[in-house]
Amino acid sequence: MTAFPAGTVLGYPRLGPQRELKRALEAHWAGRLDAAGLEDAARALRARTRSHLAALGLSADGSAIPEASSLYDQVLDAIVATGAVPSRFTAPGPDSVLDADGGVSLAGYFTLARGSEAHPALEMTKWFDTNYHYLVPELAPDQAFRADPSRLAAQVAEARAQGFVTRPVLVGPVTLLALAKPAADAPEGFQPLSLLDRLLPVYAELLSALREAGAEWVQLDEPALVSESLDATPAELAAAAAQAYAVLGALEARARLLVTTPYGSPSEAAWAALTAAPVEALAIDLVRGSLPAAAPGLADKTLVAGVVDGRNVWRGDLAAAFDTLEAAASLGAAAVTVGTSTSLQHLPHTVADETALDPRLVSWLAFADERVAQVTTLARGLGEGRAAIAAELDAATAALADRAAADGVRVEAVRARTAALTPADIERLPAHERAVIQQDRLALPILPTTTIGSFPQTAELRIARAQHARGEATTEAYEEVLRLEIARVIGLQEEIGLDVLVHGEPERNDMVQYFAEHLDGFAVTRNGWVQSYGSRATRPSLLWGDVSRPAPITVRWAEFAQSLSEKHVKGMLTGPVTILAWSFVRDDLALGETARQVALALRDEIADLEAAGIAIVQVDEPALRELLPLRADAQEEYLRWSVDAFRLATAGAAPETQIHTHLCYSEFGVVLDAIRGLDADVTSIEAARSRGEVIAELAAAGFDRGIGPGAYDIHSPRVPSTDEVAALLTLAAEQLPLRQVWVNPDCGLKTRAYPETIAALTHLVEATARVRETVTSDALV
Repeated sequence: MTAFPAGTVLGYPRLGPQRELKRALEAHWAGRLDAAGLEDAARALRARTRSHLAALGLSADGSAIPEASSLYDQVLDAIVATGAVPSRFTAPGPDSVLDADGGVSLAGYFTLARGSEAHPALEMTKWFDTNYHYLVPELAPDQAFRADPSRLAAQVAEARAQGFVTRPVLVGPVTLLALAKPAADAPEGFQPLSLLDRLLPVYAELLSALREAGAEWVQLDEPALVSESLDATPAELAAAAAQAYAVLGALEARARLLVTTPYGSPSEAAWAALTAAPVEALAIDLVRGSLPAAAPGLADKTLVAGVVDGRNVWRGDLAAAFDTLEAAASLGAAAVTVGTSTSLQHLPHTVADETALDPRLVSWLAFADERVAQVTTLARGLGEGRAAIAAELDAATAALADRAAADGVRVEAVRARTAALTPADIERLPAHERAVIQQDRLALPILPTTTIGSFPQTAELRIARAQHARGEATTEAYEEVLRLEIARVIGLQEEIGLDVLVHGEPERNDMVQYFAEHLDGFAVTRNGWVQSYGSRATRPSLLWGDVSRPAPITVRWAEFAQSLSEKHVKGMLTGPVTILAWSFVRDDLALGETARQVALALRDEIADLEAAGIAIVQVDEPALRELLPLRADAQEEYLRWSVDAFRLATAGAAPETQIHTHLCYSEFGVVLDAIRGLDADVTSIEAARSRGEVIAELAAAGFDRGIGPGAYDIHSPRVPSTDEVAALLTLAAEQLPLRQVWVNPDCGLKTRAYPETIAALTHLVEATARVRETVTSDALV
């Protein structure tokens, strides 16, 4: 077997440069493409990716190219490969996700991900501190595991046939268990990590099968070892890692192992466990993490130094990265090679596709392909000496200097405004006093019904937007399309019977990009797509300079929508933390200072919405939990500035203006105090996929604000029954003060189709009416 390559990446964008896999998946789900057609499209994309990475300079025959594709999600792939399928999906019968051989069928794979009439989907939440969503394993104490290497092994063999020796990538056993949740019927206190003894023989089978298929190296990703925000403690995770890699490393018939710890630094105990384990290579994140201690166990290992940023798009300081590589050589490893800090799945494909961006800005950027070029450059420097890459290092340094000196990077008026802020700028009248004033103004019923904001974006709407962007339709014609759509959405909501309406956001391509297009300090891409989950992709904006609002952004659309109804229509904004989380943010200014700049722009927008007569303003913060640092010692500071930024945006609102916020797919218990600290009047949250688990947490914490636990899951095409929605509402009504409870879907409806949206919202309103009938006057106290 070959030694580990001089340079590698830990993963690569999976949907394709033109989102080929997205289109194939959605065609398959819509019935326009059969299973064979989907597999052909995925196979063609994998072949193109291998050839492309080789053309960029990664070794075709030295395992430098990762085999890291997925039809939906890498955790789901690990669930399938290990047979860790919840029993609720496997009961014999036509609704089972298993095929005749006991493996997960392709249709079953998508049932796990998206749900079906018989099966609610697996829960979904954020992948560490990124905007990627993964599917959460559900494990029981009697969980049966079963090795199914078929898909991974086929891809290795497929690569061999194409002339490539690739490195299959799999979520490691410790991380798979650490990310799992106990099944609904598991006894209290059960920890999925206790199943490690039972899982390791399955990983051993997988490693053996991959070796037989032609893999020389296998990559096992263990990001759980850098986190202090999981149910298992760092000490428990380190002990599990020691056990896992002692067992797997001792296998005779296996490929060589690369164990990675992306998204930060592993704990000291985890690092000690990995360096002592009989594995051949370790990859560490030296962008968000730091150089670890030297360890005797490194003497027979390759250290893959992750000095090339896999998370952000700024070109960066290549000379400093090379300095870090040279420092890593002092740790005592048998060899040091160059890698990315994480998989490149968090980046767009290439800046070469961004011909509409300012060329000066482009010179400051590096997307996935440019990161691969940085890896190969640094690897050449390690092999041939610093002088061999002096020109590349100097060019990166010059780009840094040019960026620092550019107009707009620093705007004195913006800096002066944030410097003048005082504690009074984030205070409102106490919440209980506001609640009385707001109910007087709004006159809402018990269990008020609403949606989160967006409505389905039809093909016609998308075509009109594209035509306008290409100059094929006038602004007047495009805006008439928007007005007609808003009128349709308002009328539809009134017909269904919702209490608080939204305008549906037809003018918005994306909840962050829309604001970025109207704020100074941002740029937007045309092709900078990044996978969020499954077939869903977003285009993160580029926050490159100081931020301000040159003019109102949403006011005229909110004002128009409100003119169409006597019911209240919410103003809809994206919060400062989410705008940061879902953008590629400048790396030359403290994140908290940038958040304050964005918050002040939103504060001005809320003032203008109030002046236009809008009584309810929703400021969405679905990413609040997402940015929480993985290390405990950094979390308090993050929560302080993130909460303060939201309050800065909203505290200028009058007491009679009701401020809503929305959070989705997070472990809410971790940030419950922060959610309370936001001081929003109403908070809507994900609750359907987790079957209302958060409701008990809120009740136990004595949460005393309006709360809308999501009544159904919008990330699945499945339409919930009236009975299902009523059951969740009843759970909320039994555990929370009734005056606090709102009724809403889990998230916005942009990605859904109108037929399922109308059916689901109709059931939501019917369920609300049913539960209202059961309410007694005593329940309202």
